[in-house]
Amino acid sequence: MEHPETLILIMAAAVLAPLLAYGFGRRVRVPLVIFEIGLGVLIGPAVLGWAHSSRVLDTLADLGLAMLIFLAGYELGLDEVRGGTMRRSAGAWLLALGLGLGIALLLTGADIDKSFVLGTALTSTALGTILPILRDAGELDGRFGRVVLAFGAVGEFGPIIAIALLLSGRQPVESAALLVAFAVITAVAVLWALRPRRPWFADLVARTLHTSGQFAVRFVMLLLFSMLALSAAFGLDALLGAFAAGLLTRLVLAAVPGSSEEVLGKVEAMGFGFLVPLFFVVTGIEFDLDALLSGGRALLLVPTFLLLFLVVRGLPVLWAAPRDLTVPERGALMLHASTCLPLVVAITTIGLDDDRIGTDEAAALVGAAMVSVLVFPLLALRLRRRAGGPGGAENETW
Repeated sequence: MEHPETLILIMAAAVLAPLLAYGFGRRVRVPLVIFEIGLGVLIGPAVLGWAHSSRVLDTLADLGLAMLIFLAGYELGLDEVRGGTMRRSAGAWLLALGLGLGIALLLTGADIDKSFVLGTALTSTALGTILPILRDAGELDGRFGRVVLAFGAVGEFGPIIAIALLLSGRQPVESAALLVAFAVITAVAVLWALRPRRPWFADLVARTLHTSGQFAVRFVMLLLFSMLALSAAFGLDALLGAFAAGLLTRLVLAAVPGSSEEVLGKVEAMGFGFLVPLFFVVTGIEFDLDALLSGGRALLLVPTFLLLFLVVRGLPVLWAAPRDLTVPERGALMLHASTCLPLVVAITTIGLDDDRIGTDEAAALVGAAMVSVLVFPLLALRLRRRAGGPGGAENETW
């Protein structure tokens, strides 16, 4: 393995990050992901030069992103967010996409390729990133949490579809046909997942839950990698397969209600204990700090993009928020929906690889996304506390 010491440094950063989050939490709440990315920047080539990216680490980081999106798909209970809430979520995202592409065309002088990258990035929501924050703050239970999940899921899923249609390099008709084929196969898989499981299935899950067999965890991993392979076979982004795998896993584990929470706990331990922090630390290692700091334009773009996250993604969400939410809850929903990072990293990577955007624009987008993760959830939780919602001082370890 090239640069074997880098993996040790990454895991040391992953261990140090929650310690820093806990220590700072006594004075000011800082999301864990900020420490993970910040430590990655610190040990990476931009500062200390101790850690370096490699093909193996990039592969593990890709798995970490896939696990993040998988867990976001799992958390989305379709039975809880269907109907009016989901329609509002979809309408808000479509409005954001039109607004984002329009603003991007104005900013780039009608550069189509660059506008597709910038416009799509502005519409994303980091559901996988805010899920741990919401969970640790006790926000996932109740009406507000379900609404955040719905808007966040569409903000995660919509850009993935946009990536397939706008950034794949194929003709839109061809991309749409592949998406339809993927959707048909996924629908068949959903019907299979909804079928009653035979008694032996639940029995085998229970019998191997605390043995080396771990049938349920292995089955979940099979679902995940099967959907990743399916999306790759259709030439679609792997995140689409990861999200679909999360939805399927929730349906399959519904057949074993007595063990589903423990199975999910094991999968989360694998994800949040190893793969997800590795993804964020590697993101920091590969962050082009020089491009951000070398010129005034990139630094000026950071607050510009941060404002555009609120305008493009936040305002449509605020407009479409369910009317039974209070004004502070709508504001908190807007801030959560405007929080972004993983898909911004993925989209800017595609843009750089295809020479659609420059390094300064990519660094500014990712920098603004990191600021959004630091600022927006904090403001959202403060709004919720003022409204009498969860997120009090006892939840300090995010």
